[in-house]
Amino acid sequence: MSKKEIVFNVVVRERTGTGGAREARNNGLVPGVLYGGGMDPVAISLKLNEVLKAIETGHFLSSTATLVHEGKKQLVIPQAIQMHPVTDRPVHVDLFRVDAKQKIKVEVPVHFIGEEVSPGLKKGGTINVVRHTVELLVPAGHIPESLEADVSALEIGDNVKISDITLPSDAEPTITDRDFTIATIAGRGGKAETADDAEDAAAEGEEKED
Repeated sequence: MSKKEIVFNVVVRERTGTGGAREARNNGLVPGVLYGGGMDPVAISLKLNEVLKAIETGHFLSSTATLVHEGKKQLVIPQAIQMHPVTDRPVHVDLFRVDAKQKIKVEVPVHFIGEEVSPGLKKGGTINVVRHTVELLVPAGHIPESLEADVSALEIGDNVKISDITLPSDAEPTITDRDFTIATIAGRGGKAETADDAEDAAAEGEEKED
């Protein structure tokens, strides 16, 4: 399934600061700021329904969007979004100007495949996910929707490392000094492992070998 295109039709806010942001929200808009591209920051207002649709795609912070202002289009990537603590509605959005060929850092979710045939899982093992996302350095115009981690042949005690995942030819993980773990197949009662746990264990193993 391909990503749904995210489009923001925006207007430039004449008033900045708290007062301008409050005025935008009172008018049913979401205040934001456009950064990057070697240009000065610009205070903008986005349509609430377009921001909500973008959030509903599930990849708001991991894909580019098209910003439209007075008919002119600009490729951007959402940098941050603030939500109201009570209503859970978006109250502020930061966007960053990018070029389609420009390489950027972005978190890409990991999806697991082959769970139904994994011998380790059939024996009662469980997947302990060490990293739900992987940070990639990738062209802004070619961000993958997700990465696939195949566990179909894994036994209890086996793991999936970043080297086991096929990445786009123009993408690379930002962590390059080690073959880090994505997930492990643990037996019953196995302790869930975190990224820090996995890296600590790897470091300990290297020390023992020295």
